[in-house]
Amino acid sequence: MAFVTTPDGTEIFYKDWGPKDAQPIMFHHGWPLSADDWDAQMLFFLAHGYRVIAHDRRGHGRSSQTDIGHDIDHYAADASAVVEHLDLRGTVHIGHSTGGGEVARYVARFGQPQGRVAKTILVAAIPPLMLRTDANPGGTPIEVFDGFREALAANRAAFFLDVAAGPFYGFNRPDAVVSDAVIRNWWRQGMMGSALAHYEGIKAFSETDQTEDLKAITVPTLAVQGDDDQVVPYTDAALLQVKLLQNGTLKIYPGFPHGMLTTHADVINPDLLAFITQ
Repeated sequence: MAFVTTPDGTEIFYKDWGPKDAQPIMFHHGWPLSADDWDAQMLFFLAHGYRVIAHDRRGHGRSSQTDIGHDIDHYAADASAVVEHLDLRGTVHIGHSTGGGEVARYVARFGQPQGRVAKTILVAAIPPLMLRTDANPGGTPIEVFDGFREALAANRAAFFLDVAAGPFYGFNRPDAVVSDAVIRNWWRQGMMGSALAHYEGIKAFSETDQTEDLKAITVPTLAVQGDDDQVVPYTDAALLQVKLLQNGTLKIYPGFPHGMLTTHADVINPDLLAFITQ
């Protein structure tokens, strides 16, 4: 198992597959998951000749269950530590949900001046801001996130099961084809991580304003999302992202859920490849 140690002593687990001289693609997972959530994408792009890298965010998966640094700044710095350790250049960074926020902060603060980033892809990503405020009236009320914290603290195992079996994959829709295996795998990944990291991560993904991060990204960026995303409303996410990005492209998938990378990998993966190769 491969780890990189950050300046504050946190060990970040990462996977690094494929030819080391091939173009790298680095994947950034969502809350409260791990690098394993990218299995379908990593195998797909590996088969197409790319070098694929994914890491477990601090407090998630196999990384250290530290009690500090559960915020977007540290998430981005940890991603940068992996990039620096592997000396990745010309990399495509793909982030899902909270991972999209991590990508936006990383690229804006670390990646572009060094020429390490070729393109970025934001998938159902949290920027610019999830929380409803006077300046962001289309956001989600704070009471929703307070409910997440309450449910997590009361019974994390039950809460995670409800999320996976319900809105994350759209399995609560009347016509949904429910996969028990997908639900179990989401729950497995979540329960590998730290309850504290997950609890404090709710504030990180909901209250961090990343408007300036999006404005600072100059590399070609694809913003993709399903219009039936029940976790991150697309009207307050992808539609706003493309307006703030300097070189953004938007793609909305009718009827696709938040977890579309898993439920619709057969559609999403070729579209990501097309953007990367164009």
